[in-house]
Amino acid sequence: MEANHQNSALLSVEDLEVRYTLSEETVYAVNGVSFTVNKGETLGLVGETGAGKTTIAKAVMSILPDPPAKIKNGKIIYGQKDLLAMKEKEVRKIRGKKISMIFQDPMTALNPVFTVGDQIAEVVKIHENLKGRDSVKRAVEMLEMVGIPGERYGEYPHQFSGGMKQRVVIAMALACNPELLIADEPTTALDVTIQAQVLEMMTKLKEQLNTAMILITHDLGIVAQMCDNVAIVYAGEIVEMGTAEDIFDRPLHPYTTGLFAALPSLADDQTRLTPIHGLVPDPTAPPTGCKFHTRCPYASEACEQAIPPLEEVEPGHYTRCGRGRKEAT
Repeated sequence: MEANHQNSALLSVEDLEVRYTLSEETVYAVNGVSFTVNKGETLGLVGETGAGKTTIAKAVMSILPDPPAKIKNGKIIYGQKDLLAMKEKEVRKIRGKKISMIFQDPMTALNPVFTVGDQIAEVVKIHENLKGRDSVKRAVEMLEMVGIPGERYGEYPHQFSGGMKQRVVIAMALACNPELLIADEPTTALDVTIQAQVLEMMTKLKEQLNTAMILITHDLGIVAQMCDNVAIVYAGEIVEMGTAEDIFDRPLHPYTTGLFAALPSLADDQTRLTPIHGLVPDPTAPPTGCKFHTRCPYASEACEQAIPPLEEVEPGHYTRCGRGRKEAT
């Protein structure tokens, strides 16, 4: 499926393929992924650990480690230009300024030997060409925007709690008012209470700054709270994509329905949870045909032989499953 080009499209990923070449084997990490992020909207990339979500994000940011990673095919269109065809010097002007990323572990983004304020100010100096007092002023403003008193500008990362560190990272990512923010499991390392506070803050800032977002998560509750559109990722492929309403109210792919069946229900405490049986396929030796057929209760011989295309079965609702197509008609 080609990414859906619209007038409001901010970023389009088209047929992206990423491989990791190790000493004696190849990891098929991302296989023909396409999607569009519209201005001001949030797209959720949802899937299990190892599905390829973070690899997709790093490809968009042009920070894949090469070697071992290689982009074998695809385009990443931003501002009518293909980021994959740009020189690194050109990409650096976009990365951190127009497109920013929040990583899972805030300590991977914070330098322990510099104050948090100086680290935010440095981002502003590089991308906004603000110097001295102006960069410090912007850094203080960003700290206060994420709920950290400006007086803490001169403190170091180890003086902050996990939730506060993540707020600092968010302040850094938003310091240049990017058009697109990529958030990779931004609350995984936080306890539930702090998680809710950070998500609420991110939602308010997104609306305030009109920033588009790619939210990477395995938590469907967070998706329901924050996302306009959702792409379900399994074994390096998008298996279902649509509006959040479509995905939650009318899931069509067996993997998507399996994810929902595995969730506990607050409405019915007697409902038995139904786990998805089996394991995610080995990315160095993916199965033929549909990647999910080894775990799917509806798999047929045809599923084992041919890779099903990602097809639009309802307006804006795509699935990579013949059974899902029949259910939609």
